[in-house]
Amino acid sequence: MSVINVGVIGATGYTGLELVKILINHPDFNLSYVANSEGNTTINKLHPSLNGVCELEVQKADVDAAAESCELVFLALPHKTAMAYVKPFIEKNVKVVDLSADYRLPQDIYEEFYTPHTDAANLEHVVYGLPEMYREEIKSAKLVANPGCFPTSALLGVLPFMSKRVENTPIIIDAKTGVSGAGKKLSDVTHFVNVNDNLFAYNPLMHRHAPEIAQKLGVSFDEVNFVPHLVPLTRGMISSIYIQVSKDFDASELIKEFYKDEPFVRISENPVDMKNVAGTNFCDIYVKQKDNMLFISSAIDNLMRGASSQAVVNANIMMGLCQKTGIPTIAYVP
Repeated sequence: MSVINVGVIGATGYTGLELVKILINHPDFNLSYVANSEGNTTINKLHPSLNGVCELEVQKADVDAAAESCELVFLALPHKTAMAYVKPFIEKNVKVVDLSADYRLPQDIYEEFYTPHTDAANLEHVVYGLPEMYREEIKSAKLVANPGCFPTSALLGVLPFMSKRVENTPIIIDAKTGVSGAGKKLSDVTHFVNVNDNLFAYNPLMHRHAPEIAQKLGVSFDEVNFVPHLVPLTRGMISSIYIQVSKDFDASELIKEFYKDEPFVRISENPVDMKNVAGTNFCDIYVKQKDNMLFISSAIDNLMRGASSQAVVNANIMMGLCQKTGIPTIAYVP
C-alpha cells in the first residue's frame, strides 16, 4: 500500500502535539500538512520537545492547501471552530477525524450544551469514533467524531453491563482528570496556585459530557449522574462508576468475554491506576460486585485514548489499515 498523506490542523495544543508525535512514526501515514491559526513557524518552535526530531513548517490553516496534499485531516480545534472546516473538507472528498465536540451529538442536544450548529447536514453522516461500538461504521465513514475523554472512559466501563443494569436506576460516574484536559489556555481554575495540592469537582451533574454519555448509552440525561474532578496531575483519567445490576451473572467473566477481541481494552484483576496507561491507547478496567451493586474502575490517558491516539485508531480504520498500526502501547512508567 502506498503512503497516505494526512494533515493536522490545530497543531499548537496538547492534542495536536500528541497527534504529531504519533504520525511522524506511523508506517503508513505521511504527515504532509501541519497548521494552526497563524502559521509562519515550525512544529519544533511550537513544541521544543521536537527539536532534532521533527521540524515541519506550520502553515496558516487553509482548506484548499490542506485538501491538495491530504487524503485525511485531523481537526484538533475547539468546538465551533472545527465545524467551519468540516463542511468544505467533506465537499472536497477529504476524510476528517474531528477531535472537537461539534459532531458528537444530535443538533438539539449539542445546541443546548454548546452553541448553535452551522453544519447540521453533516450530522446525518457522522460516525461516533468509539471503535468498540462503531468499528464497522467507521470503516466507510468520511467524517468521524472522536469521543470526549470523559465519555470514552465512562462508556467503555459501562457498556458491557447495560443489559444487566436495573432499568431506570442511576448511573453514577465519579471521574478525575489531569489538568492537560483543559488545554493550554490559562484560567483561574487551572492556574498552578489553584491546582497544586488541591482537588475539586467542577460543573457537577451538569457537565456537557454527561449528555454525550447518556446519548451513546441510550438512556435519559436524568439517569446519568456525572461529576468530574480536577487533580494536580499533567495527564491521566480515572472513572469510578457505580450501577445497580441483577445478581445472576459474574461481572468479571462478562467483561472479559465482551472485550476478548479488543486489543486496546485490558481487564485487570486489581484496581486500575493512571500510570499504567499513560502515553498509550489502552483503557484498563476493573470490576467488583457486591450483591446488586457493581463498581467499575476505568483508567485512560486523557490526551491519548481520550483524544489523539484514539483519533489515529479511527483514521487507521477509515483508511483500511490495521487499527493497531502506529499506536503507542508502552506506558510512561515509572
